[in-house]
Amino acid sequence: MDPTQKPNPIYDIVILGASGFTGKYVVREALKFFQTPSSPLKSLALAGRNPTRLTQSLQWAAHPNSPPSSVAILTADTSDPDSLRRLCSQTKLILNCVGPFRIHGDPVVSACADSGCDYLDISGEPEFMERMEAKYHERAEETGSLIVSACGFDSIPAELGLLFNSRQWEPPSVPNQIEAYLRLESDKKIAGNFGTYESAVLGVANADKLKELRRSRPRRPRPTIHGPAAKGPALENQKKIGLWALKLPSADAVVVRRTLTTLTEKPHGLPGVNESPDQIQKREAYWSTIKPAHFGVKITSKSLFGIFQYITLGVSLGLLSKFSFGRWLLLKFPSVFSAGVFQKKGPSEEEVESATFKMWFIGRGYSEESLASQGNTKPDMEIITRISGPEIGYITTPIALVQCGLIVLGQRESLVKGGVYTPGIVFGSTDIQQRLEENGISFEVISKNKIQE
Repeated sequence: MDPTQKPNPIYDIVILGASGFTGKYVVREALKFFQTPSSPLKSLALAGRNPTRLTQSLQWAAHPNSPPSSVAILTADTSDPDSLRRLCSQTKLILNCVGPFRIHGDPVVSACADSGCDYLDISGEPEFMERMEAKYHERAEETGSLIVSACGFDSIPAELGLLFNSRQWEPPSVPNQIEAYLRLESDKKIAGNFGTYESAVLGVANADKLKELRRSRPRRPRPTIHGPAAKGPALENQKKIGLWALKLPSADAVVVRRTLTTLTEKPHGLPGVNESPDQIQKREAYWSTIKPAHFGVKITSKSLFGIFQYITLGVSLGLLSKFSFGRWLLLKFPSVFSAGVFQKKGPSEEEVESATFKMWFIGRGYSEESLASQGNTKPDMEIITRISGPEIGYITTPIALVQCGLIVLGQRESLVKGGVYTPGIVFGSTDIQQRLEENGISFEVISKNKIQE
């Protein structure tokens, strides 16, 4: 046994923030795998500030069945470090659903890094994620604490979508650019997660802090990408998918870049704690098929009016987030500034159930690697792939988080000992894609074509 690991924790997983809007859906997803024959999840606890609300969350999540009596209710508060240390001593893994993470996340990561407890969250906040890496990576490596943010819709589909598209470029072909086009669909109105909105407001407000953090960090090697960087338009009519598209400053692009940077430093991926020769061979073979590419994300709409709504929200965030009264307005009246997409009370179950997403990955590159080095040669090949799934914030996010958690529980020996990493580099070479496909998220190759000029 690794000397940094705690002796026999009581629980396999603790879900922290289990009574929040997203937390209760994570509980519902986790219960599907609780004490089932092939699942490593044998013991589970819910943690938060209010035991009554946690119990109600468990009842809601178990409905129409009665809640399992063996699920424990624990009291913990992100502002009480002692309660977090107690939590870490009782579990192998914490799934953290308490956002905004820039406000509530650091003490939880700190407690996990100190104790050797593993940690996953659903943050989509670049500054928080990069700050956690700067502050806790070395400590987590020492103690054997595996810390992975962005294990929800931010940024599992983007990470796995990029990797899936990249693997379709069989030698001698190479990608140059892979762009993701996100389409949110619903029979009813599209309802956003207020926590996501709040994080965006705070993220824009603190953009300078992220720049400052990056300036203070040592420079890391950049991935080698074949061919020159192509600057695409901010707004385009993407005829291949029949949608208007607007470039989005997104956490996904930041997370993917960090994954590709780590892969540049460790081209065979991250070695596991105790891998078998077969597992080593499988991991190295997987990562040898991944070719880096320039990556960006665009939000799409069938109409220019839909795009105009996104622009209006973006301009409101950009202008008002910079001063405290503006932030108060944005957070007090989210529905006004987002044309009804974001509301404090959260969506109805009907709105959640009726929503879906599609994410196309349009890869452009070269049929021969040698073409890329000829300077002015334009890409002559295009590969389009797509990921589709249910509603992003309350269904896809819990599916992704819980599947990452089950991999950490069941395949811990083949994962890296500890450190702060992105989900792509940790889970890319595991069976995560197959698991998502078994749980309602599809991956498909749409087309492979030569580009006709």
